[in-house]
Amino acid sequence: MRLLDAAGNMAGVMTVSEAMGIAVRAGLDLVEVSPNADPPVCRVMDFGKFKYEQARKERDARKHQHAAEMKEIKFHANVGDHDFETKLNHIHGFLQKGMKVKCSLYFRGRENAHRELGFEVMNRVLKRCEECAQADMLPKLIGSSIVMVLGTRAGKPVTHAPHVPPPPARPAGLQNPIVIPAPKPAPVPVVKPPVSPGQN
Repeated sequence: MRLLDAAGNMAGVMTVSEAMGIAVRAGLDLVEVSPNADPPVCRVMDFGKFKYEQARKERDARKHQHAAEMKEIKFHANVGDHDFETKLNHIHGFLQKGMKVKCSLYFRGRENAHRELGFEVMNRVLKRCEECAQADMLPKLIGSSIVMVLGTRAGKPVTHAPHVPPPPARPAGLQNPIVIPAPKPAPVPVVKPPVSPGQN
């Protein structure tokens, strides 16, 4: 077998008993690190410390994986107060774990005629999360839904979504109103001053 000492330096090729003697004298363990090599490679190390460092690396990797994840919270324009608070608690929980949160608001049926209510809901979410979050994507109307993305706050203020006024009411039974353009004003004639005799 090929042996690496505690400092990671090559100690040479030797028998298992010789390598074990070196590990015992150093008060450490003999660990096989490359069993498929020819000859196999072993290392003198503190195996307990090695396992601890491996576990810590795995925890750090999971943290970075959570940071890249995105959770979705769905709303409706007529969301109740209790439901709103529950969803808000979920958003805060995800943000505290370093995750991004996609907030989606879907319009159903007649709600499409009052989309300003959906933007009001999104503004409430932004207002309640401005201490711990920022808008990575401001509320945006996509099809029949509003979507925004929240991330952990990085020092810049959260900008509220613009207020969208309700669409003008149409008379009953008028699906395609006829637009009559306003008449254009008549052109004003240009009056030139009279030219006196002898002037060019």
